[in-house]
Amino acid sequence: MDKVKALQWTPKGPDIYGAINSLVIGQALHTGIEKDVDTAIKEYFASYPVITDHHIDEAIKLEYLLPKVKEILPEGQSEVQIMTSDFIGFIDRLTPNDDGTYDIYDFKYSNNIKNYLNSHQLHVYKYFYEKMTGKKIRRLYFVFVPKIQIKQKKTEDLRQYRERIKSELEKAEVKIIEVEFNYEKVIEFMAGVKHCLELKDFNKNPNYLCDWCEYQEFCEKGWDYMLLPENKRRNVDTIEKKVIWLYGSPFSGKTHLANQFPDPLMLNTDGNIRFVDSPFIAIKDIVKIEGRVTKKTLAWEVFKDAIAELEKKQNDFKTIVVDLLEDTYEHCRLYMYDKLGITHESDDSFRAWDKVRSEFLNTLKRLMNLDYENIVLISHEDTSKDITKKGGDKVTSIKPNINDKCANKVAGMVDIVARVIADGDVRTLSFKTNEVIFGGGRLTVVNKEIPLEYSELIKVYEEVNSGKKSETTQPAATTGRRGRNTPEPEKPAAQSPTSQPEEMQRKEIADKDRYFYHSESDSYWMVKKGEELPIDMNAEISIELDKVEWEDQKKQAEAATSKTDEKPAEPAKPEVKSETPPATSTRRTRKPRS
Repeated sequence: MDKVKALQWTPKGPDIYGAINSLVIGQALHTGIEKDVDTAIKEYFASYPVITDHHIDEAIKLEYLLPKVKEILPEGQSEVQIMTSDFIGFIDRLTPNDDGTYDIYDFKYSNNIKNYLNSHQLHVYKYFYEKMTGKKIRRLYFVFVPKIQIKQKKTEDLRQYRERIKSELEKAEVKIIEVEFNYEKVIEFMAGVKHCLELKDFNKNPNYLCDWCEYQEFCEKGWDYMLLPENKRRNVDTIEKKVIWLYGSPFSGKTHLANQFPDPLMLNTDGNIRFVDSPFIAIKDIVKIEGRVTKKTLAWEVFKDAIAELEKKQNDFKTIVVDLLEDTYEHCRLYMYDKLGITHESDDSFRAWDKVRSEFLNTLKRLMNLDYENIVLISHEDTSKDITKKGGDKVTSIKPNINDKCANKVAGMVDIVARVIADGDVRTLSFKTNEVIFGGGRLTVVNKEIPLEYSELIKVYEEVNSGKKSETTQPAATTGRRGRNTPEPEKPAAQSPTSQPEEMQRKEIADKDRYFYHSESDSYWMVKKGEELPIDMNAEISIELDKVEWEDQKKQAEAATSKTDEKPAEPAKPEVKSETPPATSTRRTRKPRS
């Protein structure tokens, strides 16, 4: 097998990010039985980079079925490990009996009861647990949690579909079935292990399971060897190759950021290359007329040819940028239409959808395997789709403008997915992710939002490599208003009744006894001659009053209130100049009424 074949190969099998992935749902089921429903659903959602309506459907099923299981399952110890020199395993639930014996329960989220009842699993658990501990296992049980597998009809909306799911759940029954212990099952298991260890020739046995095997192409196409790496430990402490997926609204600065990477080559699909100075290859259909013959090279072929040329590594580029990723997917579709002789995937719905997606992902895997310092993917932002929560509320999904199955696969190929946000003149790079916002990655990022600058993005990788939090500057707007991404100004500390506000502090000396009206505290402040002069820097200039003006205002206040029985509050009279300044530099007086 040559190098190109190795780079083209992509594992097949079930979609690891599918909503009904058996491993993910099985793990959530175990968590729900051992802990609680909320923890199980939270763990289930955390296994995916973005949540769709299909994930919500599965969460509804778990939320309904888990209490049913816990209601009929006896209490006991969970995840009990069996470890001997010959076997390692985990018992889902080990329950004690009054006579000192134990029962074993194993959970299965499946409708395939018959096959599990014929398995070796529980027999092997009993044999090795008793051998390890000397304790007696009395009974063996499988706990079958039914899978509700119905599809949404074209004639029903999402609400009607979920009502039908709930109707099926109400009819579902959790079954606990006892398995009678059989020593022959243990012997068969051990003989099978011995046979596998001694086997030299592995003959082909083609069947429907081949479609789930990641080595199907190696087997069926006769690839009988693989390129083996050098037997040497790799340094995983540092990340040398950066693989990033950026998405955001048009003109938010995605291409500008990619242009800041060292020695970039743009594989450009939309012609938006005018304001960046990096070399580029236009990924578009090429039409050549040679005499009476018109030759057309499809854009997808141009893209694949560019990757093939980059694989030769006969250049000095350090960064490869794909701008835009969703355009390359559309080019791939048109290429496959031409190859398959169809006008849409629905013309051959049993194969075409999978063939298009496989062609796209296989080629993209070749791109990701390129030996360059940086691989940058760019996509537009899609906010056209709503997610319907269990309660019926709709929230807008923010994700790259590419179909979910491809998006989930691509997310698994990159280090991190980041969203570019433009708020006025503020440009930021956000690593936030939740059930609404598509994002995340294998890097642990401390600062979830950074300025849209290459130097700040590099700090994220430096932070990961060093294991320390980097000093990241906060984005600043060039306009006077504060955008949503601008940090909130620090609030002044709470002021005590006798302390001077922080914002009024300024080291200027009063030339005489003076009084100032502070609007925030609605009171007057007196500063004696020789003390620091306060000035309100954040509001309008304070009203300055000397002794004479103060007395005049006091008289006016008394005259204004003489018609009522209420006695006006008298502000503190200025003190005579003292040689010894008081302990505090300020005194507060009540504002006279007008």
